[in-house]
Amino acid sequence: MVKDIQLRVTLEEERQSDILLLKAAQFLDIPADDISGIKVLRKSIDARKRLIILNYKIAVYIKEPVPETSEYHFDYKDVSNAKPIHIIGFGPAGMYAALRCIELGFKPVVLERGKNVKDRRRDLRAINQEHFVNEDSNYCFGEGGAGTYSDGKLYTRSLKRGDVRRIFENLVYHGATDQILVDAHPHIGTNKLPKVVTNIRETILKYGGEVHFETRVSDFTINDGTITAIHTQQGEEIPVNRVILATGHSARDIFYLLNDKNIGLKAKSFAMGVRVEHPQHIIDSIQYHCSGQRDELLPAAAYSLVQQVNNRGVYSFCMCPGGFIVPAATANGEVVVNGMSPSKRNNEFANSGIVVEINADTDLHKYEKHGVFKALEYQKDLERLAFTAGGRTQTAPAQRLTDFVEGNLSTDLNPTSYQPGLKSAPLHSLLPKLIGGSLRKGFKAFGEKMKGYYTSEANVIGVESRTSSPVNIPRNEQLAHPQISNLYPCGEGGGYAGGIISAAMDGERCAEAATKNL
Repeated sequence: MVKDIQLRVTLEEERQSDILLLKAAQFLDIPADDISGIKVLRKSIDARKRLIILNYKIAVYIKEPVPETSEYHFDYKDVSNAKPIHIIGFGPAGMYAALRCIELGFKPVVLERGKNVKDRRRDLRAINQEHFVNEDSNYCFGEGGAGTYSDGKLYTRSLKRGDVRRIFENLVYHGATDQILVDAHPHIGTNKLPKVVTNIRETILKYGGEVHFETRVSDFTINDGTITAIHTQQGEEIPVNRVILATGHSARDIFYLLNDKNIGLKAKSFAMGVRVEHPQHIIDSIQYHCSGQRDELLPAAAYSLVQQVNNRGVYSFCMCPGGFIVPAATANGEVVVNGMSPSKRNNEFANSGIVVEINADTDLHKYEKHGVFKALEYQKDLERLAFTAGGRTQTAPAQRLTDFVEGNLSTDLNPTSYQPGLKSAPLHSLLPKLIGGSLRKGFKAFGEKMKGYYTSEANVIGVESRTSSPVNIPRNEQLAHPQISNLYPCGEGGGYAGGIISAAMDGERCAEAATKNL
């Protein structure tokens, strides 16, 4: 017999190694000896009150063994000689599209503009130390996409778009810790994701798929509403049957290419703002009601904040406890910041994007001349502004949080995790009023919600501009572009995902659609 039950455990109780067994026996009113095993299904922390509680959902196995294998099975088969499906981009959407193609009996042929995870590291070092951005290999482009070297948070709200558990189980199958199956807000960590990504690539190659790195798509041949060939920057022409476009939210050249080919696009609403960085101990003390060091059983504290300012959302985005801020530009001449956390989340800083909703239909009148690219051009202007304000390198413009809100130039800045360095700049006046004014009111409100959040010990760093795509690539009910019957826009680049898991699920869906009736 198996019983699923909910248990509440205090921190003091958590220190007992057999506490779940004892509490389960008490809850079910059975002898502890009758319990043959316990499987933790979900674990979360309730720190709303001073007495911190760990909430467990567990499966209790009574007089029967705990199963040793997952109920999920991935049926990969040899597709070496199968019909090819071409996939442009090898981030989460592209990777999971490729894996799903193999399960369905088709050969994925992946074209990725960037390098493999190992070789990407050299280019990331060049951004941080030499302030040089390789436009094909950076924090956004390369094997695994933006998630590989920018965090690995797996939380998603896209529960109706596919089988979330299946995506998680597949990550475990490829080397992620099975803790991600348990935690309420799972996270792999930027130090462990590269190995998982490598394992996924090896699975694709093992079963007959192809992955071509440093292969940038530069053109399409289109006949009668169908892509018949892909052209690469190296001059190669590749005949194709079905194309899954999974290039990510920063592949601006692909947006321009589609537009040049008269393939319909739409301007898309999104969000932009800054990244704010606190010493982690401040966030811990607020969230865990503690002074000094947090309890060793507790992870680095996170937060999630949202505030309506003049009917516009201001909210935290991609919060990274115990993490780092990284330079996420995809071209020289722009500064973009993002956050990441290692698996242990043991860095001394906490950082989060704090962003403002931008409505592409009502907020960008000055950019109407750019048509479908009005939101993209607005995004580019802010990134160029940050580049100039930072000193025309990857050094980022910054202000103390209190100075930003009060409108003062900071005479000095707090220590930071951002390796290229910070330069004091009047972000409060440089940012458009739409963003800067909303952020200033938002930060004040956040200070009321989290006493201690509004502090001069925090830095505001600009700009956080790549939250999602500013362009939407339309698709119909069959997930194909309405004009191009064999083109399947996918993941964040198409405007259909907002993170690793939602992109992976969309990749699977597009693979299923692209292989149908083929």
